[in-house]
Amino acid sequence: MAKEFSQIDESLRDFIAEQAMFFVATAPSEGGRVNLSPKGYSDTFAVLDDHTVAYLDLFGSGVETIAHLRDNGRITIMFISFTRNSRILRLFGTGRVVRPDDDEFQRVRAHFERLHPGVRAAIVVDLERIADACGFSVPYYELVDERPVLDTYHAKQPDEGYQRTVVRNRHSIDGLPGLDPDHPLPPE
Repeated sequence: MAKEFSQIDESLRDFIAEQAMFFVATAPSEGGRVNLSPKGYSDTFAVLDDHTVAYLDLFGSGVETIAHLRDNGRITIMFISFTRNSRILRLFGTGRVVRPDDDEFQRVRAHFERLHPGVRAAIVVDLERIADACGFSVPYYELVDERPVLDTYHAKQPDEGYQRTVVRNRHSIDGLPGLDPDHPLPPE
């Protein structure tokens, strides 16, 4: 049933590439709320090497993942197969926020075919545990298409709208530091 892997091998890379979405879970060090976020756009996740992954973090409803990573770095990423071949893959690790104005961002960005509008950071995760599970109780779903709404919204935002979003992302819902409005991310 469940198996642990020493690295992301070719078979796991293929499985990850086949998934249209993934989930990200983080939590603050003390108290607060556990955050679980669905992530779409299949081209926003990349395997950097056998023990490192990254995804493009787009502006959305909040800044929980960034705030939790700044607090303690703990993160779990989960992929689920909704096809006839049932499988759940969890990537446990320590994550860090790489902003577009950081030198490392261009090196990470090279692993992605395109940069979506509204990218606020890349989340880079150094993996500590890679494990799968059967997923036998996960229902079958068929992907109709990716939802273009977020890209469309961000593509229409003027620079002022972008800066307002940075200010709104100043703190997590539990009051942890998120984005620093005094050092806003540069617009694309």
